[in-house]
Amino acid sequence: MRLQVNDIVGRKSYGCDVLFRIIDIRVIEGKQEAVLYGEDLRLIADAPFEDLVPINGEERSVRQKTNEALQEQSYRLFAQDKELLQQKSEYLSSDGYRYSGDYFQIPGRVLHIDGDPSYLKKCLTLYEKIGIPVKGIYCNEKEMPGQIGELLEHYRPDILVITGHDSYSKSKGAIKDLDAYRHSRQFAETVQEARKKVPSLDQLIIFAGACQSHFESLIQAGANFASSPERVNIHALDPVYIVAKISFTSFRDYIHVWDVLRNTLTGEKGLGGIDTKGVLRTGLPYRMSKEE
Repeated sequence: MRLQVNDIVGRKSYGCDVLFRIIDIRVIEGKQEAVLYGEDLRLIADAPFEDLVPINGEERSVRQKTNEALQEQSYRLFAQDKELLQQKSEYLSSDGYRYSGDYFQIPGRVLHIDGDPSYLKKCLTLYEKIGIPVKGIYCNEKEMPGQIGELLEHYRPDILVITGHDSYSKSKGAIKDLDAYRHSRQFAETVQEARKKVPSLDQLIIFAGACQSHFESLIQAGANFASSPERVNIHALDPVYIVAKISFTSFRDYIHVWDVLRNTLTGEKGLGGIDTKGVLRTGLPYRMSKEE
């Protein structure tokens, strides 16, 4: 089989349930093996060439349309939530709409650190569509713990996203064993380093994890939200929907975990967390500059 880096494939042993992109090819004990990144799921995997099936353009198109329909549904649900959240914030800031002028709103600033530049680009596009101020940084998962302190000092975000690729391997240990996960240890160490800089769970809100990540260790390290409680795969854009809910919820309000998860593409099997305060601030009056 002639497969190359960047080819899109499925795994026969899993019924081709997930589309992967080949990102590296190596030879182990005389046999070719591919390193795979999920196209829409934050999953990394290894597979022998004999288990791989090339996915043709027609099949990719069908799956892409299904995926886009799910994304659009999540976006519509969030857009409805966003409008209600903004109306509530305006009402409270104006003492029951007694003020009839214009308002301005300051959503939470996001620092998104991603181990996959392709996923990071997709996420930044969605942040822009939603209207969230964000700085995106590509960083290899293994380098994140050493980089996070300097990045926090430089960008001073309200919300931190630490994500990339991960996976659990039964052959490496029990499900509770952190060493059985591809990058969960690095994610947890990155959260710990971030908490050394900003200990408060309300001053810096952290989402951490990827597909099948060790949820408990990430929460214990200090994350507000994390993946994956039931070790399932999460969608590439799920961190953005979690962040969006927090970013557009008033700092006066605590967010129940389910309110954050219900508009994600994965839900509570893949995502979880703790009750957390919003970060949106509303002000008045709004004055346009003379140039405008």
